[in-house]
Order: sequence, then structure tokens, then C-alpha cells
Amino acid sequence: FANNDAATDGDSNDTYTDLANVDYNFGGNNWDLLVGRYEYKLGGANAYGYQFQDVFDGAQLTYGNEHFKATAGYGKFKEGLKNKDVYVNDNLLGVKTAYGELEGFWNTGAVGAYYNHFDKSQNAVKETPADDLWGAYLKQSFGSKWTALVNYENVSDALVKDTGKKDDAEVWIGKLQYGNASFAAPKSWDAWVEYIDAEDGAFVGGPMNAWRFNNYDNVETWGAGIDYTFAKNAMFSVMQSFATNTKDNGEDPEEQTRAQFVFVF
Repeated sequence: FANNDAATDGDSNDTYTDLANVDYNFGGNNWDLLVGRYEYKLGGANAYGYQFQDVFDGAQLTYGNEHFKATAGYGKFKEGLKNKDVYVNDNLLGVKTAYGELEGFWNTGAVGAYYNHFDKSQNAVKETPADDLWGAYLKQSFGSKWTALVNYENVSDALVKDTGKKDDAEVWIGKLQYGNASFAAPKSWDAWVEYIDAEDGAFVGGPMNAWRFNNYDNVETWGAGIDYTFAKNAMFSVMQSFATNTKDNGEDPEEQTRAQFVFVF
């Protein structure tokens, strides 16, 4: 935890490691202990993933069964912003966090709540982009094809560009999907539409793995996309944003189009 360098800092490291951990399952397969370097996504696997999804050094203990899961963890973010001119808030590199997640599952859906506290005492940036973050999500399938997701987050003491801090910043996210493209099932496909309403300061930072490169803070925006598995372990996707508006004090951002091939080995 004393090292605040980025995990993949090409300017100073000839080699780097993004994944190195011990994952131990015990207690009748209900308990799991993860220690080391792993990919951390705020909100857990079933949430939208609006915040950080990248390299993290820490320890995480999980208890779960087919209906319930509780997770507690602590560690340090090992990646920061790739481009500070694109993202609104400062980066998370070197910031420590304690986090917890509670999730419930049933045959056709899941519900969860999560919390992060960001440690301001020993960070590598001038200002921690938030004090606390909490969120909740609901994911539900309808029939055999439709899936809906609603996700809410609240960031306290949020860092806002050029204006300092604000008490609270909120984000609402919704996504509706038809079908399910799977790498294991050639000719499978899905189509989806999503909505994001994020107040200034809601995005705490970190390199996201989501399809948008910006348009994630102080914005109201829609998006739509199609995923198609054209061969086993090979998928083509195309995505488009629309009706994107800046919420406060700024010009509306340009719309984004993205097309990609993904191959899994």
C-alpha cells in the first residue's frame, strides 16, 4: 500500500502486473477470500458499472449462497484517469477505500446495495474526488428475452471541476435489453437502450471499461446498441449515443459512435 504508482504506468515501468491474487473458497463453498491485485468494479457484478472498473490492490471477504451475498473489502486504487482533459473529476490513483455490498437473488433477478468510504488521509492526489458513495440497483428479467436494470448512486462531498466541492451528487441509470449475445453461442444477439442522468461531480473517476469515452458527468444522455456473436468466442458490437445534453454550465457534448470486434481466447 505504500506504492502509489499506477499498475500500468508505461512511462516508468518496463513490465507491469494487472492481475496477481490468491482466491480461496472455504466453509462449504459459502465463504471466499480474495487477496492481492484484482479488478474492482464499484457496485458489484450486477450493477451497471458507472464507476471505477480496473486494477485494485486489496483484500475482499464474501459470504454467499444462491439467494444472498455479503461482501466486505479494503484496498487501494492502482489506476487513475487516462485523460484528465476528458473526465471531469480528479483521479483515484493511490486513494484507499473500504467497501461493502449486500445482494439478494431470485430466479429472474437481483437486488443490491453498496457503500464506499474514500480515505483522505493518505492519497496520491491533491483532493479525493469524494468522501462517501452509496448506491442501489434492481435487475429483473421478463420472459425469456427481456432484462431491465435500474441503478442509483449518491456521492457525498463530491469534487466538481472549477467550483470545488458539493454536498451531494446523484446519478440515475436505466437499461433495457432484448436477447442475450453469448460468446459460447454463435448467432446469438441482443439489442439495448440505456439512459444516464448524472449531476456534476457524480463520476468519482477512474478508467472505465464502459463503451463511452466521456459524457459521464454533468450530463443527461441516451444510448443504444446491438451485439452479435458471429462465431464462437467472437462478437461484433455497435453503439450510439443520442439526445445528449450538458446539465449545468456548458456546451452540449458531441454524440459518440463506437463499433468493435471482441475475440475471447
